[in-house]
Amino acid sequence: MSSTVEGLPLLAVLGVICGLVSGGLIIAFRLVMEGAADQWLPNGDLERFEDLSAISRLLLCVTGGLLVGLILQLLKPKNRSVGVVHVLERLDYHQGYLPLKNAAIQFITATISLLSGHSVGREGPSVHLGAAAGSALGRSLRVPNNSVRILVGCGVAAAIAAAFNTPLAGVIFAMEVVIMDYTVVGFTPVILAAVSATSLTRITLGDDTAFTVPDLEINSVHELPIVIFMGAMIGCLAAGFIQLTLLTSSVFAKLSIWVKATLAGFVTGIIALAVPEVMGTGYDTVDSILLIQMSLGTVLILTLAKTFTTAIAIGLGIPAGLIGPTLFIGAAAGGAIASAIGLVYPELSGVALYATLGMAAMMAATLQAPLAALIYLLELTADPAIILPGMAAVITATLITKAVFGKSSIYQHLLIARGLDYRNSPLSKALRRIGVASVMERNIIQESRTISRQQAEEILRQEPRWILLKHGEADRKTCLLPATDLARHLSELDQRADKSDAHLDLLNIPAKRLDTAPTTIVATLQEAYERMQAEQCNVLFIRGAHGESKQRIYGVITREHIESSYRV
Repeated sequence: MSSTVEGLPLLAVLGVICGLVSGGLIIAFRLVMEGAADQWLPNGDLERFEDLSAISRLLLCVTGGLLVGLILQLLKPKNRSVGVVHVLERLDYHQGYLPLKNAAIQFITATISLLSGHSVGREGPSVHLGAAAGSALGRSLRVPNNSVRILVGCGVAAAIAAAFNTPLAGVIFAMEVVIMDYTVVGFTPVILAAVSATSLTRITLGDDTAFTVPDLEINSVHELPIVIFMGAMIGCLAAGFIQLTLLTSSVFAKLSIWVKATLAGFVTGIIALAVPEVMGTGYDTVDSILLIQMSLGTVLILTLAKTFTTAIAIGLGIPAGLIGPTLFIGAAAGGAIASAIGLVYPELSGVALYATLGMAAMMAATLQAPLAALIYLLELTADPAIILPGMAAVITATLITKAVFGKSSIYQHLLIARGLDYRNSPLSKALRRIGVASVMERNIIQESRTISRQQAEEILRQEPRWILLKHGEADRKTCLLPATDLARHLSELDQRADKSDAHLDLLNIPAKRLDTAPTTIVATLQEAYERMQAEQCNVLFIRGAHGESKQRIYGVITREHIESSYRV
């Protein structure tokens, strides 16, 4: 199977299966947190950290940070990598293979982080869990690597859809933020995954969205300049949030992970002594802002406090997400701006409208994902009229963050901070879509370097294009011999009336022999291209990827094959 039109029916089926598995994982993740909250938190509410005493809030944050830090400290560095950044790294550098051990660590540490009130969200861990489910499904069925990428996207879309109850936003997030590519073949299974995950979530947990949004309306198109102004302010805020996160990560990079996690808990706990709403994802606080239950001063303080605590938590390596907190920050910032302008312009549309627009603007600017934010806004409000002001706010915020401050997606910045150069050029995207199996030359025969005249004639009767020469068990080098060169040599022997059955050394006969290296049948053209670069050769032979198939040679692929596929 490959990620082409021919493989689409099977990919569609796998998309549905992936959506159900991913949706089940997200439901389990939520139920575990809610079950633990019933035992540990007042009224069993994961959002009601405000009901704890001040000293309890501090101790909870510090203890949770210490516990998470000790767990991570005991692990090998490669097993500590979790979250959306981990998913992007594995997609770009490891063909979409996400270790299940990392996913298990993500489940455990994110649960502890959220239950202990760190200023993080559950969407990042959900993305990791969904992506790991898609990767595991693809690997277990041994599908090509380009199809594994699509299944990872299916898992991501299912996770976001299940977390927010917004299936279309899940699809766009997967394509815009994670896969960063749009194809018909890719969209179909990803959509099916989001639909199946959302259906499972609604059957199990109900069909409520993450936030309670009141009826919204913009009083006049003349308010669009105010909306644009708000978008610009939130774009500046997003850039500051990204910079503070990166600065925190850089300044404390040399500390042990357990020290950093404990410090994150201490900082959050200290701020929560005065502003308890910063703890957790804060969805209940967002609802209060949308329902206009807070004063201008309170909302302004919440904006600054949540921005600071979330940047510290992410920068110090707390293994959870940042999407939920960015929605909190955007709602608070939008609400604060609307409240301030409303003091001098009483005819301004309600604070709830600007808080809702602020959520989408902050999400778009921080992730550099304007389309995902717009679709999320539409699904959250179920009001097409929100699109016009939404577009103005989202695009303004995204442009300010990118063009004025030079900030890309926060995930890409975090990847670069790890020393990884995220590659998403047009060439890379094009080559990742195509598997070597769809373009390789299959007309190949594998032979030893020394053969008889009779064997040579038998080989040529099979009309191969290439002959792969084995040098022996001890010598790992291989080369490819064009079959036409062997035919020419036999013809020359015939012209000299040399009819002997002497053995031919295919490494010594006059011929153009090409150095080669192996790649697997599940590889993409990008992997093949990188392999050629590393081995400094222009042709690879294709062998199996699993079990006994590793001994089988399926074909060869040349640099010309890759270049012609890219041009098409």
